[in-house]
Amino acid sequence: MRLSIPALAKKAREGEKIAMLTCYDASFAATMEAAGVDVLLVGDSLGMVVQGHDSTLPVTLEQLVYHTRCTARGSQQALLIGDLPFGSYQASAEQAYRSSAEVMAAGAQMVKLEGGDWLLPTVEFLTRRGIPVCGHLGLQPQSVHQLGGYRVQGKTPEAAQQMQKDAQALVDAGIGLLVLEAIPATLATQLTQAISVPTIGIGAGPGCSGQVLVIHDMLGIYPGKSARFVRNFMLGASSIQGAIEAYVKAVKSGEFPAPEHCF
Repeated sequence: MRLSIPALAKKAREGEKIAMLTCYDASFAATMEAAGVDVLLVGDSLGMVVQGHDSTLPVTLEQLVYHTRCTARGSQQALLIGDLPFGSYQASAEQAYRSSAEVMAAGAQMVKLEGGDWLLPTVEFLTRRGIPVCGHLGLQPQSVHQLGGYRVQGKTPEAAQQMQKDAQALVDAGIGLLVLEAIPATLATQLTQAISVPTIGIGAGPGCSGQVLVIHDMLGIYPGKSARFVRNFMLGASSIQGAIEAYVKAVKSGEFPAPEHCF
């Protein structure tokens, strides 16, 4: 039986940490489920780790739909979330609906969008039409050029206050989950305690309801310098499934992220 959005929220309310990983194909989907991963995210991160681009921006909706279909074929239990790629939802709520409908038809149970208060009409439009939405605040890779690079967000009191306002507004508009990326751990904890939906951190400290990493990062197979919030779980593991099981165990126990992975 597939994990539902209400069941995921129940886990968070009861204090069970949520383990999420990115996934782009059927084989990894089955392996992750066997290792106990709760949520699979078909992320536009595929643009970097699969396609070899230097950002997520070149990923198309057609490509994201393809990888969602692949992942869904290997998945029976985990909640499956599909990213909406750059340019597939920013123009209007109607555009976002059309894109979301394609991703949902490919097998996703939820779509993820990046952005704050400007997204509120879109989130409301989608959720009123039966499309569950996961928000994304903090470092937003689709806005990397506007942000001036992959930098920690929410460091000033003003930025932190705006993020708190955006988080609550997104919840009020209907999101069922919120990803927090590359923000101070104290801010992430405050946000998690303040809002009524689960939070998933990536470089946001242990105070979130759960954690997510890009699968290539946590297996240590992405070239180049890894981000501070990444841990290579292949170290000491005898197999890929063993490494994923170690990740799930570390997330569930609160061992990961450790202080060295936080901002």
